[in-house]
Amino acid sequence: MELQDKRILNLTEACDFLGYKKSYLYKMTMNGILPYSKPNGKKIFFEREKLEAWALGNTSKSHAERQIDAATYETTKGSLK
Repeated sequence: MELQDKRILNLTEACDFLGYKKSYLYKMTMNGILPYSKPNGKKIFFEREKLEAWALGNTSKSHAERQIDAATYETTKGSLK
């Protein structure tokens, strides 16, 4: 089964998915930065969807997107008067 088809990832798979080293992933889990599960108190597992959401969590809009937002704001602001 390919990594993109798996719903639950082990530590090694999560490292491959995110492009981080194991030690850094351990650090992020212990600091509460990454969501994980530890069902038997030993191995940690990650839900791929939660890792995707985390990786895309702090997005920055492109210049074009900001211009559209500004134009939309100006249009709606004018209609509220």
